[in-house]
Amino acid sequence: MGAPFQRTAIAEGVSFSAVQDPKFKHNRLSVCMILPLEEGKLAQRAIVPYILRQGTRRYPDFTRLNERLSDLYGASLEASVDKFGSYQVMSLSMVGIDSRFALEGEDMVREQAKLLADIVLDPYLEQGAFSAKETDLEKEYLKDSIEAEINDKRNYALLRCKTIMCQGETLALPKLGTVEEVEAVTAESAYHAYEELLDRAQIEILMTGCGDPETACQEFQRRFSDRKRQPILVNLSDCRKQPVKEEKDITDTLDVKQGKLVLGFRTDMEVSREERNAARLAVALLGGIPTSLLFLNVREKLSLCYYCAARLDTVTGIMLADSGVEAENCDKAQEEILHQLHNMQKGEFTQSSLQEAKLFMKTAFRATGDSLGSLESWYLTQILCGTAESPEETMACLQAVTREEIIAAASKLQLDTVYRLLPKAAGKGVEEIE
Repeated sequence: MGAPFQRTAIAEGVSFSAVQDPKFKHNRLSVCMILPLEEGKLAQRAIVPYILRQGTRRYPDFTRLNERLSDLYGASLEASVDKFGSYQVMSLSMVGIDSRFALEGEDMVREQAKLLADIVLDPYLEQGAFSAKETDLEKEYLKDSIEAEINDKRNYALLRCKTIMCQGETLALPKLGTVEEVEAVTAESAYHAYEELLDRAQIEILMTGCGDPETACQEFQRRFSDRKRQPILVNLSDCRKQPVKEEKDITDTLDVKQGKLVLGFRTDMEVSREERNAARLAVALLGGIPTSLLFLNVREKLSLCYYCAARLDTVTGIMLADSGVEAENCDKAQEEILHQLHNMQKGEFTQSSLQEAKLFMKTAFRATGDSLGSLESWYLTQILCGTAESPEETMACLQAVTREEIIAAASKLQLDTVYRLLPKAAGKGVEEIE
């Protein structure tokens, strides 16, 4: 049996969710603030959790805040910004030991909740705004993070392909904004963005671990009870079913030795559990497992690439197939990837490969419960999708997917974008990236 999941509304647009599993010795508490991606506001919002982690009114600098974390038996604090479909997710998380391991019987869950609530709701301010010094420090961190995206060429190519695919759509907006937007952030504008998050964001508070979540739930309910809010609730309907208007073919060049090829596909997959699971298995068979069609044929049999894989975003219905290639093999690799997809759409895969895919997916979902972060990510996804499936329930549904359902799911994939990132010498006449 999986860990039990409970979700309770504690204020307007604020919910507290808990997943308990006695095998852990720690608890993870997270406050996730979710708003639609909005051009011009991305960097202003993205910087907020990083500024908040620097101090509170009671612990006004990082040194004193870190001392308090040390008092809580070395609790850790982290800030993050993610993108979920057409939404931006700003999060602050704390991990600390459970109350049963405290030396003097302290209620560690309550103490961690009180501190995290202070960090989110009672930040250190200077003249009614964030500290200018801390804002400038976090601006440099954001700019470095944005500029560093190009360092991982595989992820950069995937991101670039998806951006080209979704040009003109909210999905194309970057989660951290642009360097230019970051430079425009001030202590005052970041504080206004913070106030907007508290007033308008859908706020999901999650606790995963072995502890009793009741005291944490009570603490956050008390802290949010007197706030007047007008939240914008998550609606994923605008993330899906975008038709392929025209196939795009884009080549960039960069000072690299190994080229990257990414094929972006759209699907009109519905949000039903059955179609979602059929699509997951179809993509696993195509390029998500060690015995996939792309790995065995494009890489092993024909030696057209260094790697070849496929991944599916079930929220947007976008599938990306990517490979590392020599420039002279780029067209051949593209042709063979499409050929293997066509074979799958015709049902040319074995029953044993289907069983291998199901076993692989089962193992992957089972591993979800091995870490607090993975459990939190799983259930936050469930919440935002309007479902409450455990990993075990999803595993059971995957086992029931039929061959015909997989063929139907694969047949819905439509090529939208071909993106190549090639060495400069191989791409004369195409756009160079600085």
